[in-house]
Amino acid sequence: MPVPAALLDLAVEPVVHDVDLRWTMAYAAALDDQNDRYFDTTRGDGVVAHPLFAVCPEWEAIVASRSQSSTLGMTRAEVLTGVHATHDVTIHRLVRPGDQQTTHLEMVALTDIGPGAKATTRLVTVDADGQPVATTTQDAIYLGVATDGTHHLDPEPPADIAATERTGEPSTITIDVAAGAAHTYTECARIWNPIHTDRAVARAAGLPDIILHGTATLAHGVTAVVDARADGRPELVRRISGRFAAMVELPSTITVNVWPATLTADGNTTVPFEVLNSHGDAAVKNGLIVLGSSR
Repeated sequence: MPVPAALLDLAVEPVVHDVDLRWTMAYAAALDDQNDRYFDTTRGDGVVAHPLFAVCPEWEAIVASRSQSSTLGMTRAEVLTGVHATHDVTIHRLVRPGDQQTTHLEMVALTDIGPGAKATTRLVTVDADGQPVATTTQDAIYLGVATDGTHHLDPEPPADIAATERTGEPSTITIDVAAGAAHTYTECARIWNPIHTDRAVARAAGLPDIILHGTATLAHGVTAVVDARADGRPELVRRISGRFAAMVELPSTITVNVWPATLTADGNTTVPFEVLNSHGDAAVKNGLIVLGSSR
């Protein structure tokens, strides 16, 4: 059946997580990101989580929304055609071990594009005091499945990012991705989708084999930008945006290109980047990271 307009009224209970040191360290370790800010518990201001750790508390809410989609008349097969297409997260502050976080999910847009129905989800994660930690807007495309004629756009889309042009020569970083990288990321991020760990499920979904999570690929890009343009200081990351395109097979080697930063009128800087798979195709396309000052 078509993706119904009722998807916009999807009701998902807020999801609460207690974030512990084991979880934040494991996430960075799954990326082989050895930045001391994620591991050194002797630091005076304590450790923080990797900037893209924000996806971890969000996952349970996303799974719940998929389950609810099935109650609207969509078949499980139709729900599973949904692929994560774009990701745009504003980092209000980095996650810290000891945080209790609550994630709220809302479907904010639904419309048809060439490949199928595009559904836009907003996830807002706050701490125990109700203060914002991360706000994510992400698109999923239901490949080959249209809407019922719905054309509802996001009433409050994320603001445009300034200075997105690629200028100068990029820094290039190559990363070897192990055969078991998706299994490791699954357990360390606590994000489980069987297309990343079960060959039979992946092939049934039309994939050649299991593939690396899109958020893991994006996280490698974030690590490269933090190292190359932020002097290893993840607390400078304010926003991360990109579009998922090609797959990352396992094992393989990926390449991250990081262009020079451009200072913007608001005092922040924008860093364009991309992540290429082993075939040279863009796995993360049009990547942008906004860096700010210390806070």
